[in-house]
Amino acid sequence: MGMQGESTPSRGEQIQAAEHEEAKQRLLAQAERERIPAEETTRAVPDRRWRRGQ
Repeated sequence: MGMQGESTPSRGEQIQAAEHEEAKQRLLAQAERERIPAEETTRAVPDRRWRRGQ
């Protein structure tokens, strides 16, 4: 009749989960700041090197 870890996470697990969520939010915010709009990616010159063997 011990405690179930899934229903009552320890303090350390709670802190770790909170830090993990904060890190995820920081990464998502950074990715959004560095995001290249789709309009700009369509201006790239297509890579045709793969056709050399045909």
